[in-house]
Amino acid sequence: MSDGTIERIVSPAPGPDESDELSLRPKRLREVIGQDRLKANLQILIEAARARGEPVDHVLLHGPPGLGKTMLAHVIANEMGGNIRVTTGPAIERPGDLAAILTNLHKGDVLFIDEIHRLSRVVEEVLYPAMEDFVLDIVIGKGPSARTLRINLPRFTLIGATTRVALLTKPLRDRFGVHYRLELYDQAAIEQIVLRSAQILNVAIEPAGAAEIAKRSRGTPRIANRLLKRVRDYAQVRANGVITQEVAREALARLEIDELGLDQVDRRILRALFEKYGGGPVGLRTLATTVGEEDETIEDVYEPYLVQLGFIHITPQGRVATPLAARHIGFDLKDAALQQGRLFSS
Repeated sequence: MSDGTIERIVSPAPGPDESDELSLRPKRLREVIGQDRLKANLQILIEAARARGEPVDHVLLHGPPGLGKTMLAHVIANEMGGNIRVTTGPAIERPGDLAAILTNLHKGDVLFIDEIHRLSRVVEEVLYPAMEDFVLDIVIGKGPSARTLRINLPRFTLIGATTRVALLTKPLRDRFGVHYRLELYDQAAIEQIVLRSAQILNVAIEPAGAAEIAKRSRGTPRIANRLLKRVRDYAQVRANGVITQEVAREALARLEIDELGLDQVDRRILRALFEKYGGGPVGLRTLATTVGEEDETIEDVYEPYLVQLGFIHITPQGRVATPLAARHIGFDLKDAALQQGRLFSS
């Protein structure tokens, strides 16, 4: 494997003392906003590992996208004073790819694998002894003359991230000593994140403007930061550069983000459920085809928030839209019931 390919797969992250004004990710645990229960447990894990002079145990992070799994991996590496190597499950196509990564690690390094549920089974088999015994078994040759070469690896920490923890094989899941689930953030935490990001970006913002952005961010920091940047653009061009509540409302209306944070795709999903399928139930794949999105995108990106709002129920028969959703998008349930022969109860 050439050095160029290794560099493509293995990407060191900035060190703990490097400053990057363009990065909105916290670098230390004390800078992380929200996820208080997870932070408290993580603080204990890190302090205990430091006291023993050992790397932290392997960590599995799971939850909806945009909640900070990658950020937490960098924070752990920074707190432990090690380097972090970043790759993804689909990028590790062959056992040789993984071997190249593992043999370039140093003691105390963090290996972060995003979308770890997409690792191939043959690559997983190579990863098991590396996680448990810090050894790498390489088979040399084929047939009766084949032999196994065992290479000792430095003690490292593997951090896996996934939005679909159910797709992880049980042997891989069980080899992680720590499992953390990231939950959607509450309104207060998202407001603090918006204010912190605005300070880093040198954007003038009023508390009411931050609150307006936060309540439309679906409880997700990544979305909050994206909306903040777009509202900043609008404020610079159409206002005096200050993000007030009114400026935020005008900017987000132009982006077609409603007061609950639903965008065009969310509304298209809900309308399809009512207009095409009488409110459901309908299968995920059929729904995805109807709205022109991948079924994984709907399941991982859109559904968690719609379920949290009570707009969709996931049943064994399929997806079902609720009267709350009908009221939000202005759909007449009585007409739908007459047309589809279905009854809706509030």
